[in-house]
Amino acid sequence: MKHCLIVDDSAVIRKVARRILEALSFRISEAENGARALVICEEDMPEAILLDWNMPVMDGYEFLRRLRQMPGGTAPKVVFCTTENDVAHIARALRAGADEYIMKPFDKDIVTAKFQEVGLV
Repeated sequence: MKHCLIVDDSAVIRKVARRILEALSFRISEAENGARALVICEEDMPEAILLDWNMPVMDGYEFLRRLRQMPGGTAPKVVFCTTENDVAHIARALRAGADEYIMKPFDKDIVTAKFQEVGLV
Protein backbone atom coordinates (compact mmCIF):
# COMPACT_ATOMS: atom_id res chain seq x y z
CA MET A 1 0.00 0.00 0.00
CA LYS A 2 1.42 3.38 -1.01
CA HIS A 3 1.92 6.00 1.68
CA CYS A 4 0.59 9.55 1.17
CA LEU A 5 1.38 12.45 3.49
CA ILE A 6 -1.27 15.18 3.59
CA VAL A 7 0.21 18.51 4.70
CA ASP A 8 -2.34 21.24 5.38
CA ASP A 9 -3.09 23.52 8.32
CA SER A 10 -6.83 22.97 7.81
CA ALA A 11 -8.19 19.92 9.62
CA VAL A 12 -11.20 19.97 7.27
CA ILE A 13 -9.01 19.80 4.14
CA ARG A 14 -6.94 16.99 5.68
CA LYS A 15 -10.13 15.05 6.48
CA VAL A 16 -11.56 15.47 2.96
CA ALA A 17 -8.24 14.54 1.35
CA ARG A 18 -7.86 11.53 3.68
CA ARG A 19 -11.27 10.16 2.63
CA ILE A 20 -10.47 10.56 -1.06
CA LEU A 21 -6.98 9.05 -0.83
CA GLU A 22 -7.98 6.15 1.42
CA ALA A 23 -10.61 5.27 -1.21
CA LEU A 24 -7.69 5.14 -3.68
CA SER A 25 -5.93 2.64 -1.34
CA PHE A 26 -3.33 4.96 0.16
CA ARG A 27 -2.04 4.68 3.72
CA ILE A 28 -2.30 8.21 5.14
CA SER A 29 -0.19 10.36 7.43
CA GLU A 30 -1.10 13.95 8.26
CA ALA A 31 0.83 17.06 9.20
CA GLU A 32 -0.49 20.53 10.01
CA ASN A 33 2.65 22.34 8.79
CA GLY A 34 5.88 21.83 6.90
CA ALA A 35 8.02 21.38 10.01
CA ARG A 36 5.90 18.45 11.23
CA ALA A 37 5.86 17.04 7.68
CA LEU A 38 9.67 16.97 7.57
CA VAL A 39 9.74 14.92 10.79
CA ILE A 40 7.29 12.42 9.27
CA CYS A 41 9.40 12.20 6.09
CA GLU A 42 12.53 11.49 8.14
CA GLU A 43 10.72 8.64 9.90
CA ASP A 44 8.76 7.18 6.96
CA MET A 45 9.30 8.74 3.52
CA PRO A 46 5.99 8.67 1.61
CA GLU A 47 5.52 7.93 -2.08
CA ALA A 48 3.09 10.85 -2.39
CA ILE A 49 2.64 14.22 -0.71
CA LEU A 50 -0.43 16.44 -1.02
CA LEU A 51 0.99 19.79 0.04
CA ASP A 52 -0.70 23.03 1.03
CA TRP A 53 1.17 26.22 0.20
CA ASN A 54 0.15 28.71 2.89
CA MET A 55 0.72 27.36 6.41
CA PRO A 56 2.08 28.68 9.70
CA VAL A 57 5.44 27.53 11.15
CA MET A 58 6.79 26.38 7.75
CA ASP A 59 5.04 26.97 4.44
CA GLY A 60 4.80 24.51 1.58
CA TYR A 61 7.57 26.15 -0.45
CA GLU A 62 10.13 25.89 2.37
CA PHE A 63 9.04 22.32 3.14
CA LEU A 64 9.42 21.33 -0.51
CA ARG A 65 12.86 22.95 -0.77
CA ARG A 66 14.06 21.07 2.33
CA LEU A 67 12.38 17.79 1.31
CA ARG A 68 14.19 17.71 -2.03
CA GLN A 69 17.54 18.07 -0.19
CA MET A 70 16.88 15.13 2.18
CA PRO A 71 18.20 11.61 1.51
CA GLY A 72 15.41 10.00 -0.53
CA GLY A 73 13.62 13.34 -0.75
CA THR A 74 13.59 13.43 -4.53
CA ALA A 75 11.47 10.27 -4.70
CA PRO A 76 8.02 11.40 -3.47
CA LYS A 77 5.58 12.76 -6.01
CA VAL A 78 4.45 16.13 -4.67
CA VAL A 79 1.08 17.56 -5.65
CA PHE A 80 0.72 21.00 -4.19
CA CYS A 81 -2.71 22.24 -3.33
CA THR A 82 -3.49 25.94 -3.25
CA THR A 83 -6.06 28.68 -3.57
CA GLU A 84 -3.46 30.72 -5.49
CA ASN A 85 -4.17 30.72 -9.23
CA ASP A 86 -1.37 33.09 -10.21
CA VAL A 87 0.79 31.54 -12.96
CA ALA A 88 4.00 32.87 -11.37
CA HIS A 89 3.06 31.23 -8.05
CA ILE A 90 2.41 27.88 -9.76
CA ALA A 91 5.64 28.13 -11.78
CA ARG A 92 7.60 28.81 -8.58
CA ALA A 93 6.20 25.65 -6.99
CA LEU A 94 7.01 23.55 -10.04
CA ARG A 95 10.57 24.95 -10.14
CA ALA A 96 10.94 24.09 -6.44
CA GLY A 97 10.19 20.46 -7.21
CA ALA A 98 6.40 20.01 -7.18
CA ASP A 99 5.21 17.46 -9.73
CA GLU A 100 1.65 18.78 -10.14
CA TYR A 101 -0.82 21.16 -8.56
CA ILE A 102 -4.48 21.17 -7.57
CA MET A 103 -6.64 24.22 -7.01
CA LYS A 104 -8.85 24.39 -3.92
CA PRO A 105 -11.60 23.45 -3.60
CA PHE A 106 -10.99 19.99 -5.01
CA ASP A 107 -12.98 16.78 -5.29
CA LYS A 108 -12.33 13.07 -5.79
CA ASP A 109 -12.22 13.35 -9.59
CA ILE A 110 -9.62 16.12 -9.54
CA VAL A 111 -7.38 14.35 -7.01
CA THR A 112 -7.66 11.06 -8.88
CA ALA A 113 -6.80 12.69 -12.21
CA LYS A 114 -3.75 14.52 -10.82
CA PHE A 115 -2.48 11.43 -9.01
CA GLN A 116 -2.90 9.45 -12.25
CA GLU A 117 -0.93 12.11 -14.17
CA VAL A 118 2.06 11.66 -11.86
CA GLY A 119 1.80 7.85 -11.90
CA LEU A 120 0.49 7.23 -8.39
CA VAL A 121 -2.87 5.66 -9.29
